[in-house]
Amino acid sequence: MDELTTVFVTESREQLAAMEEALLQLEANPEDSDLINAVFRPAHTIKGGAGVIECNFIVAFTHVAENALDKLRNGDIKVSSDLVAVLLGCCDHIGNLLSVLEAGAAEPDEDLRAEGDSLLSRLQRDWLDAKEEAPAASVQPNRPPVEKVDDVQASGGGLVETDFWHISLRFGAGVLRNGMDPISFLRYLSTLGQIVHIETIPDAMPSAEEMDPEACYLGFEIKFKSDADKAAIEAVFDFVRDECTLHILPPNSKLADYIALLQALPENTMRLGEILVKIGALTQAELDDGLKQQHAVPPEEGGEEASPPPPLGEILIEQKVVQPELVEAAVIKQKQVSEKKAAEARLIRIQADKLDRLIDLVGELVIAGASTNLLASRAGLSDLNEATSLLNRLVEQIRDSALQLRMVQIGETFNRFQRVVRDVSKELGKDIELTIAGGETELDKSVVEKIGDPLMHLVRNAMDHGIESAEVRQAKGKSPRGRLSLNAYHDSGSIVIDVADDGGGLNRDKILKKAVEKGLVQAGVHLSDQEIANLIFEPGFSTVDKVSNLSGRGVGMDVVKRNIQGLRGRVEVHSEEGHGTRFSIRLPLTLAIIDGFLVGADRASYVIPLDMVVECLELQAHATSSGERNYLNLRGEVLPFIRLRDLFEIPGEPPKRENVVVVKAAGQKAGIVVDTLLGEFQTVIKPLGQLFRHLRGIGGSTILGSGDVALILDVQALAQIAIGREERSLAAPSSVNTPRISQV
Repeated sequence: MDELTTVFVTESREQLAAMEEALLQLEANPEDSDLINAVFRPAHTIKGGAGVIECNFIVAFTHVAENALDKLRNGDIKVSSDLVAVLLGCCDHIGNLLSVLEAGAAEPDEDLRAEGDSLLSRLQRDWLDAKEEAPAASVQPNRPPVEKVDDVQASGGGLVETDFWHISLRFGAGVLRNGMDPISFLRYLSTLGQIVHIETIPDAMPSAEEMDPEACYLGFEIKFKSDADKAAIEAVFDFVRDECTLHILPPNSKLADYIALLQALPENTMRLGEILVKIGALTQAELDDGLKQQHAVPPEEGGEEASPPPPLGEILIEQKVVQPELVEAAVIKQKQVSEKKAAEARLIRIQADKLDRLIDLVGELVIAGASTNLLASRAGLSDLNEATSLLNRLVEQIRDSALQLRMVQIGETFNRFQRVVRDVSKELGKDIELTIAGGETELDKSVVEKIGDPLMHLVRNAMDHGIESAEVRQAKGKSPRGRLSLNAYHDSGSIVIDVADDGGGLNRDKILKKAVEKGLVQAGVHLSDQEIANLIFEPGFSTVDKVSNLSGRGVGMDVVKRNIQGLRGRVEVHSEEGHGTRFSIRLPLTLAIIDGFLVGADRASYVIPLDMVVECLELQAHATSSGERNYLNLRGEVLPFIRLRDLFEIPGEPPKRENVVVVKAAGQKAGIVVDTLLGEFQTVIKPLGQLFRHLRGIGGSTILGSGDVALILDVQALAQIAIGREERSLAAPSSVNTPRISQV
């Protein structure tokens, strides 16, 4: 039962996500019946699953919500923003109830029950009871009046072509002998509804000489108006079911209802007849008769083998117990279920901790492989070197396959913000549209889990501060509807996530003034536009005059920056005043294992992520003649560089031949001067302890094959240090001529 509950909770949360997404789309397209069915199906599935595991509090709540959805589907109530808001609240509450079930509690607490009662009361008051109190005559005012039986017969006009149940009834010859009166069944039928038209069919009547006075030869074709279902109508004839031929064809108006019920069926493997019985379009007795006829196939003439039985759907249509449209819809449903089951059969659910354990073992395998490779190279045996080379290739393939297991699409994270943008925009009184691109972009599962909070801060900040009100936008000649976009794409071995708005942009003067007031910068200091924009990430910094429920306390953007740096990433801001702001988050694809480039400075080893390495150069001797020179001429391009010896204060003289590793981060090039180049290296990233978390320029550590520890360089931070030094040196006044850039 515990395993069943776990599966139910997992699948129900997926159904809730689909329901929420459909509700958000339905608000924008209220006339789309497919979206209404897409909202109804998850609720119906969750209620059915809760009933299976006997979770009554979920069944009770979902049942009322399903009633409202059923009225919505039948057209009794209309889609509105208020209704969507309440139904979204119901989604959230069902999610909370699932958490209660998952925690093993027997019932939700009082606060949660009160929240659910409030939602149900509003549904009942505003949409369910309100509709029931409406006069019945106003529901379908244009429907033609139903003619009584006597009126139809008086008109002498045969069958009435109106939308009623059609009952075709042929009594058997022995009905009278068994004491059954055919007319009594017709009287009982009238208790379920109104017999609009009845026609007696004497086609079985023999000639007078052959007639048996104790035999029944009567048949009837009946037009019947009733709200009863097909099973209830068939039950009227239970006592003579074996002695009559009975066909019940539902009204055409019920076709849409049957098809909707069919679409709402759970995704279980069912046969055609089972599907039709499940939705009430076919009774079990009709199905049994159809199956008997299907299997009663005579052998082919002149052959020993029987011909293949005809399809059940054709038999049911011939017996006039079901419409062809329903059979076709049931066949499509069967195909959809089988295709989904086939797709699910190729998938397997794995607990995240098991996957993390696999990645840890693969990391240890990579380290062990590096150690083996080192020992083989020292031994100098060609056969051993060849074997270890093959082993390394296999380890690389295992590493890539294991990491691929953790890669997930970011689109699911993006889609959560549809609801956030809707709710926040209504709270702010703004009309804001969210556009999403690049949802298929994949990155490590651990990165996806940790990027949600920073994105939430940026989205809410853009809606509150960035995008102006409709009045202000119209005064500026903009569209009254603001636009917020989320985009993800790969770039140079990293993933970039952009959060952009078309609002007012950052006010450079206001930011600088606030920074001076807070003592973050000195008055009169020249700062570039990028440096001014980066001030918004300082702790406690805010330019908002009034604190709101969403922002203004200065505790959001610094958290964004800190969390992203914790993922070995970087956030940049680009703004154009009056036109909008774009935040770019650059993250590594994985936090576990990377391809690295090993370099050395003195006796220490360092790792540079290989996907950021552009090329390697030898640093010319004359380029080091001045200790103040931190740039090179790289084929006509100024290349600022940073020396690892200077950065880490490594004592001793550098070697006569130094090397420059040219790296590229966030579209900017820089150089890292090292003593030696040691080649490519599979790097298992090990986090640094709390003592070293604030070190700038270090992103982690790894273990070499020799057992030594090598530091992983934070290339983006180093590039910013090198570029910042160069910008400051160029901005500072100098009385001497700038030395000519040496050629490399």
